[in-house]
Amino acid sequence: MKWRLVDSDMLAPAFSAACDEAILVARNEEKVPNTLHLYRRNAPTISMGHFERVKEVVDLEAASRHGVQIVRRMSGGSAIYTDQGQIIYSLLIDRASAPGDPVRSFEMVCRGIVLALEGLGLDPEFKPVNDVQIGGKKISGSAQLRRWGVLAQHGSLLVDTDLDIMCEVLKARKRPRGDMTSLREELGYVPDMEVVKTAIVRGFSSAFGVEFERGDLTEEERDLADKLEKEKYSSPEHTYLR
Repeated sequence: MKWRLVDSDMLAPAFSAACDEAILVARNEEKVPNTLHLYRRNAPTISMGHFERVKEVVDLEAASRHGVQIVRRMSGGSAIYTDQGQIIYSLLIDRASAPGDPVRSFEMVCRGIVLALEGLGLDPEFKPVNDVQIGGKKISGSAQLRRWGVLAQHGSLLVDTDLDIMCEVLKARKRPRGDMTSLREELGYVPDMEVVKTAIVRGFSSAFGVEFERGDLTEEERDLADKLEKEKYSSPEHTYLR
């Protein structure tokens, strides 16, 4: 079985969120195969869970001072900080490809990250419900959405992210950052992003028993993503919905 791999590398924050929704729509309409989308955000960003209140989770003064953008993603869960030092994955697959139980499906998807980290010589473990840790420290978190016939899970892998800024801009992280880690801290150097991406693809390939075929967004997906970026994800009304 072959799934599609879309590697967008650098994306504007609002457009990255729009792409994920556009792929979800296309997958639900069976216009594209199950897809793994990899990207990084070209600016420091807080990705808000769909149901969160901005003022309750974001230190707006600190975010403004550091030039951190805010987007409200389509899935729930907690706000996360992302920058160019993180690789973000978005897996959009038909529901039959993963367990129906949310906890088991989180474990299956996160196994892709566990295997990727093992391939890099590390000793990770899945921490229910939706984290991957190394030595008790979080290196990857994720959020999940089930809409129509599609399961969408997106998460981030900390490669060389600025954990100090993360702790400044997220109110939930106003504490010592000793519970977080990154590949730079675990490996003692910053690995090449392409090496990490290859490990992620191999991890998901092994976790689901599939092959990935590199592809691009279709013209229809890109058109919808452009529309969603302009009308939804770049809109202050959507960002500050709550």
